[in-house]
Amino acid sequence: MSVPGGGDLAIETRGLRKTYRSARGRSVGVEGLDLQVPVGGVHGFLGPNGSGKTTTIRMLLGLVRPDRGTATIFGHEVPRRLPEVVGRVGAIVESPKFFPAFSARRNLRLLADAIGAPTGRVDAVIDEVGLTGRSKDRYKGYSLGMKQRLAIAATLLKDPDLLIFDEPTNGLDPAGIREIRQTMRGLADQGKTVLVSSHILAEVEQIADTVSIVARGRLVAAGRVADLVGAGSAARSVRLRVAAPDLTIATSVLETGGLLVRREHDALVVDGAADAAQVNRALGERGVWVHELTPLQADLESVFLGLTAHETPGGHTHKGGRTKRGGPPPEPAHAAAQAPISEGEA
Repeated sequence: MSVPGGGDLAIETRGLRKTYRSARGRSVGVEGLDLQVPVGGVHGFLGPNGSGKTTTIRMLLGLVRPDRGTATIFGHEVPRRLPEVVGRVGAIVESPKFFPAFSARRNLRLLADAIGAPTGRVDAVIDEVGLTGRSKDRYKGYSLGMKQRLAIAATLLKDPDLLIFDEPTNGLDPAGIREIRQTMRGLADQGKTVLVSSHILAEVEQIADTVSIVARGRLVAAGRVADLVGAGSAARSVRLRVAAPDLTIATSVLETGGLLVRREHDALVVDGAADAAQVNRALGERGVWVHELTPLQADLESVFLGLTAHETPGGHTHKGGRTKRGGPPPEPAHAAAQAPISEGEA
């Protein structure tokens, strides 16, 4: 299996769909998703909360069965042929579970014995995630960033070719985020494929080679980060700084004119204007005077917000033949009861 234009695929889904039943009806978690993740590098899997990212990852790992569609990992259909490829996959999809009173090294040794990994891998993965000087410390004394690095070390015990991380920087401080970012980039530079689901777009842009953007369970954009950002720069974006009392008026004026407006602290970012003069003129006619008007270079965040500006969390809820937006689909009981893959088991 190859990416259009050349290159092999680590992950591919076609028409992948998953629904959940609830008291409100049938909630659609993933709706006909076509996803392609090339071999090698970091692939960002982006989307608003409730857009189907975690559900998709769970289907890839055999924790949730799709209603229809197909998914493959390195050409092996999953979940039917997952046992044939599971040894090449490491994943973190939930909070990792380790013995709090044991050291990082002892936790990893126990896990290595359980999954049949060589004990020599323990020292190697500890060094790889930068925990060598703290490997004898108890897990309960670790910071969130160190705990996440230990979880990544656990996924590396089998020396997998594909690593799947679902929101790996949640709850981390800036230093912890930087550490995890550097670890993921380092793994990709070694030739591994890293799929990372995240809502921190600036972080993804710094490390990702390619991305897929989903909304309400569907793919809305995919490709190399440089190409998506380059295409996004064709849509003019300007940042304008106005006096604080006028922000609400300025927003109303510009949105009435058909422009997309979002607030950033004491400034507004406006998308869709033909040029800066259009914004200046529209506001001046209503007595709102601009203090600063600066063109912005497109980035991944602006592309993402432009594609998902009108999306709300959750998929569709079907009830009585009608379709309406619903909240995030609940996790099925059988999936929630399974042990997480975060401990290097898959």
